[in-house]
Amino acid sequence: MSSTLTTRRGMSVAVALMSASLLLTACGSDGDGNKAAGETGGDKSAKTRSVKAENGTVKIPAAPRRIVTIGNTNLPFIDLGGKPVGVTEVSDSDLAVLPKEQKTAYEAAEVVGSSGGDVDLEKLAALKPDLILVQFHSNDWDKVGKRLESVAPTVLWGLDTEWKEFADEIATAGNVTDELGRQKAKFEKKIAKIKKTHGKTIDDTKFVDVSRGDWSDPGTFYIADIGCSEIARDDIGLDLPEAAEGKDPLAYESLPFEQIAELSKYDVITYPVDAEGRPTKPFLPVTKTNTWKALPTVTSDRALGVFCPGNNSYGPVLQYLDSLDSALATLPTK
Repeated sequence: MSSTLTTRRGMSVAVALMSASLLLTACGSDGDGNKAAGETGGDKSAKTRSVKAENGTVKIPAAPRRIVTIGNTNLPFIDLGGKPVGVTEVSDSDLAVLPKEQKTAYEAAEVVGSSGGDVDLEKLAALKPDLILVQFHSNDWDKVGKRLESVAPTVLWGLDTEWKEFADEIATAGNVTDELGRQKAKFEKKIAKIKKTHGKTIDDTKFVDVSRGDWSDPGTFYIADIGCSEIARDDIGLDLPEAAEGKDPLAYESLPFEQIAELSKYDVITYPVDAEGRPTKPFLPVTKTNTWKALPTVTSDRALGVFCPGNNSYGPVLQYLDSLDSALATLPTK
């Protein structure tokens, strides 16, 4: 699972991390004080337009020029070609896998606080934003939402927003829909290619996606049914285990290393690797166990490392699909 804080139910532990209160350290300047956004409504030739979001309907600039991103909106907006004037912090690991131009766009922005932590309202107001894009925990919004709206029109998304919807609405609010269209076309083309190339494997194979995070207890791992594996299951059609309807995701349950042997009932295992194809640091302890090494799936080269830099915007999802495509191509024939 990527360290990127992502959307929808695929953000199990990340959601908890985003729950830290957003502390505003100063009073704000004057602003619109309107509520936030997501879908378009109104004439694009007008100076403002109305959009809908988690916190209601708001008038935003038709073509905003000074956008501040807070929380999970940072990287998706930049992925869509946006150039924010202000951002909150993202992890070093997330920055490390960004394309050069996106990293440059992030570093050119003013950091106004930590993601899900402190935001300096005085610094934020000094940037004179005409739009603020926000995704963090609802408890934080209850505490600071009105104060953000006092600076500029503020668009809020809930943490359970599905990633494609999230991309659509960020693109609409941030006026970067042209790039969204290009990315969607690439996504659909890539999905179709994988289905065509690996159709027989997809139809005849029982997969399981396993992972481990830096938050996991020692000696534990989990079965990933959220995040990038959700895309493999729902968009590509891989036969992957998932929680029963209405139940918590399987990824919420930590499994002891003693249960690694139970993975032998699956035909293919996928697990997380970095951009260079090495097991991620949190998952490395799993690969060092004798039980893992003895799995028939591992000894027959049917354990596949897959790189997932994130799952809340098209750019990182496309990187994941490229990695999955390459991994499936290495499977030995039955």
